[in-house]
Amino acid sequence: MDPSAAARPTIAILGGTGEQGPGLAMRWARAGYPVIIGSRQAEKAQRVAAELNERLGAPLVQGLDNAAAAAACDIAAITVPYEAQNALLESLRDALQGKVLVDVNVALKPPKVARVFIPPEGSAAEQAQAILGDGVAVVGAFQNVSAEKLDDLANAIDCDVLVTGDDRAAKRLVMDLAEAIGMRGIDAGPLVNAKAVEAMTSVLIGINIRYKVHGSGIRITGLP
Repeated sequence: MDPSAAARPTIAILGGTGEQGPGLAMRWARAGYPVIIGSRQAEKAQRVAAELNERLGAPLVQGLDNAAAAAACDIAAITVPYEAQNALLESLRDALQGKVLVDVNVALKPPKVARVFIPPEGSAAEQAQAILGDGVAVVGAFQNVSAEKLDDLANAIDCDVLVTGDDRAAKRLVMDLAEAIGMRGIDAGPLVNAKAVEAMTSVLIGINIRYKVHGSGIRITGLP
């Protein structure tokens, strides 16, 4: 492991065995962050961690069950399917107090996931904040980044990361995480704006379908 990793925050990816989790795990681990993959079953997390370590060529990723991962981390990222988010966060509320939660989820309503769906709370990120309370700094980010692009370690990801949240320090931390893996983190305002960022994912899904492409993303122009 990179000797400097000890000075960096430990990142746990809750529900990290699905689509976006493995790609984020590998990219953050390769950038020198201690990374834990979380899953409902520790055995599954360990198996996926072993597969990722084989791809990375070094034992950089650890696998634990979600509760142990949440307890061991400084920063948690949640990548479970949207319909599973709230129940998982309710079970981990105490373990996440005093930490930053990066909500990568998008409020989608299958089967028409290319149509924008706005839940009563406004967004998945706002739902997370309501469940966890003020003791957790919830930041919405990486919702518009393709899982396929994240998993392709041979290539850089050609898009920006829109970052929303009510805690400036937490947002800056997550913007740094985006930049550590080669993307530009953009401060997109308070957490209430997460509904607009999440809605763009449905727009991008529709663009992918209509133009027969994979992993279209977002670039913000006009910035220095």
